[in-house]
Amino acid sequence: MTALVPLPVVIPLLGAAVTLMLTRFPRAQRIVSLVALTAVLGVCVALLVVVCTDGPQVVAVGAWPVPIGIVLVADHFSALMLVVSAAVTLCVLVYSVGQGLADGSEDTPLSIYHPSYLVLTAGVTTAFLSGDLFNLYVGFEILLVASYVLITVGGTEDRIRAGTTYVIVSLLSSVLFLTGIGLVYAAAGTLNLAQLAGRLDALPDGLRLMLNCVLLLAFGIKAAVFPLSAWLPDSYPTALAPVTAVFAGLLTKVGLYAIIRVETLLFPGGPTRDLLLVLALLTMLVGILGAIAQSDVKRLLSFTLVSHIGYMLFGIGLANELGVSSAIFYVVHHITIQTTLFLVVGLVERYGGATALDRLGGLAALSPLLAVLFFVPAMNLAGIPPFSGFLGKLGLIEAGAAVGGGLRWALVAGALATSLLTLYAVARVWNLAFWRKPVTMRAAAGPLDAPALPRLMVGSTIALVVLGIALTGIAGPLFDLTGDAAADLLERAPYVDAVRGEGVR
Repeated sequence: MTALVPLPVVIPLLGAAVTLMLTRFPRAQRIVSLVALTAVLGVCVALLVVVCTDGPQVVAVGAWPVPIGIVLVADHFSALMLVVSAAVTLCVLVYSVGQGLADGSEDTPLSIYHPSYLVLTAGVTTAFLSGDLFNLYVGFEILLVASYVLITVGGTEDRIRAGTTYVIVSLLSSVLFLTGIGLVYAAAGTLNLAQLAGRLDALPDGLRLMLNCVLLLAFGIKAAVFPLSAWLPDSYPTALAPVTAVFAGLLTKVGLYAIIRVETLLFPGGPTRDLLLVLALLTMLVGILGAIAQSDVKRLLSFTLVSHIGYMLFGIGLANELGVSSAIFYVVHHITIQTTLFLVVGLVERYGGATALDRLGGLAALSPLLAVLFFVPAMNLAGIPPFSGFLGKLGLIEAGAAVGGGLRWALVAGALATSLLTLYAVARVWNLAFWRKPVTMRAAAGPLDAPALPRLMVGSTIALVVLGIALTGIAGPLFDLTGDAAADLLERAPYVDAVRGEGVR
């Protein structure tokens, strides 16, 4: 079933090409985009089943000999990430279609939006499937080029300014990544990940550490790891609600995916483990303290996004099976929940006319459905039992306690403190925006005067809320899957042997 492996990349690229030819037919564009991403989701689910049954799937694109040609590899980790990303991008697309139908094309130009969105999807899937560093770089560049378009859709002053910051930071990280690729090739003579797993082990420790740090610096910017995260809260909140949602939920996780892949496959047991733990603690605490200080819901959620990157770094830095498994579980959880919350905030802005907390109030009485849609993922983000956020954090804390040591216990304490402060932050949003009486919100005159929420926007948000709840229901099988992924990552042999079967030596 290796024929399935390239399809998550090929289908959205073909869909983007078709939508470009249909720029004068918005309805046809919407249909093509929805069909393409539905097909991608089906292929990704099938690919995950095949990987779980038959092991990693490897394709040498164009029948070029490995490692000369492009190699695509689907293992437990990448297949799981493909499924989650496909589900989220499909739901966000449905949301954006609903927004476009309600607002018309003036605010969301369909001729630009749909091809860019599909190219973004192709870039994400390329990054997840890449079997060499340069193709990983290409995946990043594909998604970044598309994101440059999406973040400035509408052309407002705020979006252009935020887009400029985003472009500069992204170009810096890309230059660092490309520099790292050049250094790795000069040192090891290959960029194929399976080959590098063996060749880098033979390099002097100092050289390996230097290569590791350069790649970590590039990926740390992309993943918004403190102190490389200052760009994110100023960039994401200005974009359209669906764009902000998919960026917040997915794009930083591509950087985290790269960190996990590099740290486990190329530099296992390296001296950067303690550095990752320190960065995890600082990212958690600085991010959540920034969230508490915010008076706008979008910026508050942007800071919580930064903060919870620290949880995933915590598991990566522990470098044991439970830690890596819990980190992967938390990545799946956070993609779903963070995307959901930003979609809900888009509905809040549409209903209440603002996202500033001093201009909102009474939403729980005016729109009980909207209140529920916020409350459930907010409690999940805060880690309230029995939601998946609690289970993921519990796994990380257990992994840290099992390893022991002063730094690990500091991370355990930091994780608990961050969870409590996250609860405080989202409870503050609930109290001010939903619970208290209306202040200056345009809906204060009554629910009959408030704008109706488009059904597609509400329906896709409900679907993601349900998916977030479902993660709790399937937590057992999901932890089994993330455990298998972590075992394969730490053992390295399943990945390397699968690629070697294609000719790598």
